[in-house]
Amino acid sequence: MFDAVDGLEAEHAELESRLGDPEVHADPRLAKQLNQRYAELSRILAAKRELDDLVDDIGAARELAAEDPSFAAEADRLTGRRQAAEEQLRRLLVPRDPTDDKDAILEIKSGEGGEESALFAGDLLRMYTRYAETQGWQVEILDATESDLGGYKSVTVAVKARGATEPGRAPFGLLKFEGGVHRVQRVPVTESQGRVHTSAAGVLVLPEAEQVDVTIDDNDLRIDVFRSSGPGGQSVNTTDSAVRITHVPTGIVVSCQNEKSQLQNREQAMRILRARLLAAAQEEAAAAASDARRSQVRTVDRSERIRTYNYAENRISDHRTGYKSYNLDQVLDGALEPVIESSVEAELAARLDSLDA
Repeated sequence: MFDAVDGLEAEHAELESRLGDPEVHADPRLAKQLNQRYAELSRILAAKRELDDLVDDIGAARELAAEDPSFAAEADRLTGRRQAAEEQLRRLLVPRDPTDDKDAILEIKSGEGGEESALFAGDLLRMYTRYAETQGWQVEILDATESDLGGYKSVTVAVKARGATEPGRAPFGLLKFEGGVHRVQRVPVTESQGRVHTSAAGVLVLPEAEQVDVTIDDNDLRIDVFRSSGPGGQSVNTTDSAVRITHVPTGIVVSCQNEKSQLQNREQAMRILRARLLAAAQEEAAAAASDARRSQVRTVDRSERIRTYNYAENRISDHRTGYKSYNLDQVLDGALEPVIESSVEAELAARLDSLDA
């Protein structure tokens, strides 16, 4: 497996040369793509150099141990470091989903539980927004339908990294594990007798597609305009500014009404449509991608859950990885990293097992 590293050195040198070309940086998308690959290869080659150095040092220590027994202990210590270095390199060489380096689009929808579910959808949006802030990401609301009490019946946001990210640490690479049904157990604000209710909200996570990732024929689109609904404001509820786009070949329908102008709403709807078409194409192209998408939202039902948020016990439980902690208040305030890391590790373990099979 480690022999594959030798072939990566030439690619690394070529990327280094290309990144020194000013013309490359005139195309921000290309520069970002090359920088991400360069960073990935740099980590792999650094890990390989560390392993090679340890192998040499172990050999030298064992030779010296023949004359000085104290070097035997040093050889044993270095052997332990070598095992850790081999594991690190092995993890870095595991093939990754290329979409892990993309930005993300999140769709959060209320489900069972009525107004309480909509309020919980708002809590999830706040949690993801706070988590994004800790990662240095930017969150942009693309479309939202608010409920009467200030929650969300549905809300769609774009999560974008600022600049290059470490391999696999871009918004989609981490947030993809959030796709699924989230169940909450708490006393709703609408409950007068203090009884605990269970409700659910659904989260769908898509990699944001560049225009070059998806080709859309304008003739395949049916575009309708209508009057926005929801809280009032300038232009809202007074003009036909909301846009509904139907991609006729696939039947995918996207609507946006959050912006004041019809043109802005159309641009936002097209971003969401491209993301959905990219995800659909990936599902058709790879069974693994299909399995990943099926693990997300199918129906926003309390039984189709990936995670439970129990307010009475301040507990959060992930039903896929077995992760459990009693700091729900902190998680809802953005301390989501340990929860997500449990899924990152589970996915990595599964990929490593597939290599050994």
